[in-house]
Amino acid sequence: MAETHAKITEIDPIWSRIREEARTAVADEPLLGGLVHSSILHHETLEGALAYRIAMKLASGEMSSQLVREIAAAALAADPEIAASARADIVATFERDPAASRMLQPLLYFKGFQALQAYRVAHWLWREGRRDMAYFFQMRVSEAYGVDIHPAARIGKGILIDHAHSIVIGETAVVGDNVSMLHSVTLGGTGKEDEDRHPKIGCGVLIGAGAKVLGNIRVGNCSRIAAGSVVLADVPEKKTVAGVPAKIVGEAGCSQPSVNMDQLFGQPTIGL
Repeated sequence: MAETHAKITEIDPIWSRIREEARTAVADEPLLGGLVHSSILHHETLEGALAYRIAMKLASGEMSSQLVREIAAAALAADPEIAASARADIVATFERDPAASRMLQPLLYFKGFQALQAYRVAHWLWREGRRDMAYFFQMRVSEAYGVDIHPAARIGKGILIDHAHSIVIGETAVVGDNVSMLHSVTLGGTGKEDEDRHPKIGCGVLIGAGAKVLGNIRVGNCSRIAAGSVVLADVPEKKTVAGVPAKIVGEAGCSQPSVNMDQLFGQPTIGL
């Protein structure tokens, strides 16, 4: 067992750290031992744990956990980028979310991370031509997490979806690497257009809570979208936009808005 653990540490330090945190969690809260063992400690790899966790959350009377687990495991085995993206998502969540004090939290508790990994399996199914199964995964993700991501959407790695309630990402949307978004964000269309109709979000973008980005528009790298904004036109790189409709209100304020997670702009005023 010690030799196996040493190999895990050498090959996959993120997974090794999660397992160490899991052992500590069981010691601190024995009543969660069943959950932690079945979700983490019974698995030799992060891939196995991801397949199990997706299955436990998406299984229903319409499809057993065993079938969902087999589908997720097949996707993870066929496309190593799924698990590589999951590792980047774990690191992004741990580094950017002040509520995350351990790397095991996204895997066990955070619905934004879990919904994103289930989407990644659905996206693999979509690319494999298994459209109905991809739609089934989309439906169950929406029902289980309140997150609706079309399986055809393209989403990069190092993504933080914080809180994740009421996230909507449309069919032709593209999200770059290292993007952070908060709850109630919509990347949608503006009506009943066909074909390419959803936003293209660059890398390093921060999208505030409740923001709506609508139409086939481009949001430049390392820009910020203020909470509650409605974005209907292209956003240049490294700018901050705010309002309804959104307008440029200044520079992004830093080189990596999605990492800094600073949603304030300008100098606040206090009135009586």
